[in-house]
Amino acid sequence: MKKTDEIEIFQTVRADLQPYATLGFTNRLNSESGYDLWAEQKNVVNGHEVHELFFAGLEISGDTVILSLFPDDFPQHEKISLGTLDEVKLNQLDDKIALAFKIFKENEWI
Repeated sequence: MKKTDEIEIFQTVRADLQPYATLGFTNRLNSESGYDLWAEQKNVVNGHEVHELFFAGLEISGDTVILSLFPDDFPQHEKISLGTLDEVKLNQLDDKIALAFKIFKENEWI
């Protein structure tokens, strides 16, 4: 299963992100070309109080799909550009998303 169509890639990765909406995240954008998840509670991050914290976002950009994890000022922040998607890459993405969730849980951000 190697996917090259950006809409099919987007829909596949969005399906992997959607269960996290039931684990304490709020979905603000859910369209045919964008999807995101936010932690919407008061938290202290790097010594600063915040009322929302970006967890993950997915968007179609031209003929690729961009997956973003974490805010830009975090060392773990990652932007992943997907022009193709196969089982190996999908499993790697699932692992990265699960790790991001683990970090959010450990820091009590959700």
